[in-house]
Amino acid sequence: MAKGEFSARKLRKKRKKFRWKDINYKRRQLKLWKKDPLKGAPQAKGIVIDKRVVEQKKPTSGLLKCVRVQLIKNNIQITAHVPGNHAIEHVDEHDEVVIEKIGGAQGGPKGTMVGIKFKVIKVNGVSLSEIVAGRKQKPVR
Repeated sequence: MAKGEFSARKLRKKRKKFRWKDINYKRRQLKLWKKDPLKGAPQAKGIVIDKRVVEQKKPTSGLLKCVRVQLIKNNIQITAHVPGNHAIEHVDEHDEVVIEKIGGAQGGPKGTMVGIKFKVIKVNGVSLSEIVAGRKQKPVR
């Protein structure tokens, strides 16, 4: 480490260089808002724009039922997975849904789900798992 009367410039330069190792500093400086559309929140509300089917990655072959959601807080559009057998039938366009992160490695997708980082947990304020199980009905908006 630099020592001495005139080493301040070198110390400052070195500190500046190593700050980029800090992920929070890096995100702040590069303004990587697209990395996390929820902006650090665990869940977010959105409006369903349309339903989609996404193909899975190589080892598995199957079709994932997904919805395109526009977040209310910042108007960013994301694709969210609808988990459960025949659960996609209970989600319609213009429904208000609550989404959360799926929890893949480093905030990415999980397993064979290409580009899908979020899942639907509520539809019009009622839990999706309750609706699929038949214990509750989806309220009409």
